[in-house]
Amino acid sequence: MSDMKTAAYLCTGCGIGERLSAAQLAKVAEREGKMHLVRQHAFLCSSGGVQLIRDDLEREGVTHLMIAACSRRAKTEAFHFPNTAMSRANLREGVIWSQPDTEEARETTQEMADDYVRMGCAEVKKMKLPAGNPDLGHARRLLVVGGGISGMTAALEASRAGYRALMVEKSGSLGGWAARLHKRTAFREPYTDPADTGVGEMIAALQSDPNIEIVLNASIAKTDGAPGRFKVEIAVESGSARTEDVGAIVQATGFSTYDAAKLPEFAYGKTPNVVDQAGLERLAREAGANPIRRPSDGGEVKSVVFVQCAGQRDDSGIHLPYCSGFCCATSIKQAMYFKDANPAVDTAVIYTDLRVPGNGEDFYRSAQSKGVTFTKGKVTGVEPGGNQCKVSFRDLILDEDTAISDVDLVVLATGQVPNSGVNIGDPEDAVADAEVKPISILNLSYRQGPDLPQLKYGFTDSHFICFPYETRRTGIYAAGPVRRPMDIAQATEDATGAALKGIQAMENAHAGRAAHPRSGDLSFPIVRLDGCTQCKRCTVECPFGAIDEDEKTYPVFNESRCRRCGTCMGACPVRVISFENYSVDTVGAQIKAVEVPDEFSEKPRILVLACENDAYPAIDMAGMQKNVYSAFVRVIPVRCLGSVNAIWITDALTCGYDGIMMMGCKHGDDYQCHFVKGSELASVRMSKIGDTLTQMSLETERVATYEVAITDMARVPRLIDEYAAVINKIGMSPLKGFA
Repeated sequence: MSDMKTAAYLCTGCGIGERLSAAQLAKVAEREGKMHLVRQHAFLCSSGGVQLIRDDLEREGVTHLMIAACSRRAKTEAFHFPNTAMSRANLREGVIWSQPDTEEARETTQEMADDYVRMGCAEVKKMKLPAGNPDLGHARRLLVVGGGISGMTAALEASRAGYRALMVEKSGSLGGWAARLHKRTAFREPYTDPADTGVGEMIAALQSDPNIEIVLNASIAKTDGAPGRFKVEIAVESGSARTEDVGAIVQATGFSTYDAAKLPEFAYGKTPNVVDQAGLERLAREAGANPIRRPSDGGEVKSVVFVQCAGQRDDSGIHLPYCSGFCCATSIKQAMYFKDANPAVDTAVIYTDLRVPGNGEDFYRSAQSKGVTFTKGKVTGVEPGGNQCKVSFRDLILDEDTAISDVDLVVLATGQVPNSGVNIGDPEDAVADAEVKPISILNLSYRQGPDLPQLKYGFTDSHFICFPYETRRTGIYAAGPVRRPMDIAQATEDATGAALKGIQAMENAHAGRAAHPRSGDLSFPIVRLDGCTQCKRCTVECPFGAIDEDEKTYPVFNESRCRRCGTCMGACPVRVISFENYSVDTVGAQIKAVEVPDEFSEKPRILVLACENDAYPAIDMAGMQKNVYSAFVRVIPVRCLGSVNAIWITDALTCGYDGIMMMGCKHGDDYQCHFVKGSELASVRMSKIGDTLTQMSLETERVATYEVAITDMARVPRLIDEYAAVINKIGMSPLKGFA
């Protein structure tokens, strides 16, 4: 770029100036980095320091700037220059805070800082200022699929935020499962009694809200497009159809109850006096203010037994293997139905573990004070006889078999089975246990399948800690029990979060920016078609369905669906895919900028390619806690380990690096990778690097891959030091002399 003007800014605050030679860093930036301007400041993130940079941008025409100060994760608001290409050299967390403040360490600490300045200068000169996605999406209406508590909450919250919502419900009424409840579990202090569901008030609020349109007896026939420009065909039961433009989608399709008929040992179906929790709610609603009667003959109920984990937490492979979470509180609530009507009714809850999330011990203690009996045991069978039953169980406290006779009503705490739709690959996988007919819910026009991908057990893809509500379909979010088992309070909070994510996606699409987790990023993938070999690896490996093919089988990118992870860039064998501010060249230039000592120096160089979502923050936090690690590593944050192109590995080895550590997120069924498959794909790719190392006459230990969580700030320094010891043992790279 002939009109490029570069500037380097060196901060000496936070102890950087006391530990490092600022003059030496300035010399590196000027002579080796070849930056046009090099300036120092004692407090760069202060108003004076920021103004210095702004003045140069305006008066000197600086187009590319490198800031050598704290981590790129720090002071992002102060160092926000949206009209300028920028790189950051991490001298604080990455150097002085991670190295001992001793005279012996001064030399290697300075060398570390010098290299990071070289890397920052090299990176920024390979960057371009992102122009933003030209294919903008202007629809700002949120589609909510499902009219239960989750769906109603999402629509109401969107409206309260000033956005329109379109709700599609397959049945003829709103409310979902919550509308079938007599009461809900306590959700606010003092947590002592069952509470009104509030469903009627929510429905009234929806129906009177001018921002919300409700379509009942309807389903989604087709979903096409991308965030900000989804086109959705809605099929109404009457036979009519309509097409609507929406900006984002929240799937809140709820759950079905596990079929208690699969539990013959509990006599379900053999006597009307054995019901599941949903069945008891129906009895309670029918009774109203009157006591609940025995279903078989309408007789008085004097004894009730609640069987927890009925068909749940099952390790036999027959029933649900997971805990649905809400069932214990539901049984406590239902036991109160009887105690509140008649304190003389014997109520026993037989449980293996009592789990009452969200309201601590209060609700449980309230039930105890009302006389509800809690027995730790495992029910082995229910025998009907006349209008009563006998419940046999193993008492886990006394470790003996026992039974409760003359039970008028047995209530089975069955679990939640998500209404997720068709699973990718095998439509039967997600619903085999539940025997729910696999009908598509969203009917997506994606090459990967018509519905949202699912995790094990059929729950819609998301991660409850790292990225709740997020799915592999950009701009489409899951909320409520379709995502994981939960009660009304949790579903309400969940739906609020999903609605806010949908709003964020619509606004980003309107501005041509990326969605989570690089929300606001203006870059988008660019492919040089004249070098493309049409291998389709990018198309197949993209976790988000953002790449299709044209009639000549060249890749076609849907930038609004793209999460900017760079997995396509890592997959491309001919390196024709890049982003303006992140490319094979931006990382490759950093790798080559490091000064690699000769084989006689006894100073190895270890390249660390660290995921910016987990591993790099963990390394940062290690520095913040003054956890010391080897001075021989040079860390480069990458968007995702899936973006790592094999050329970076071969370039590093050819340049004389002695080892390469790749740090990515946990993958597998319980993955924590923000880009779903990136870490896993990188692991697969690197498992094949052994042949390359052998051809280069290098030990296989010179490239290692690690799973690192964001909480591993104590573990990461240990991993680095252990790997440095491995490199020290096998010796310096024999390629140093050829670099």
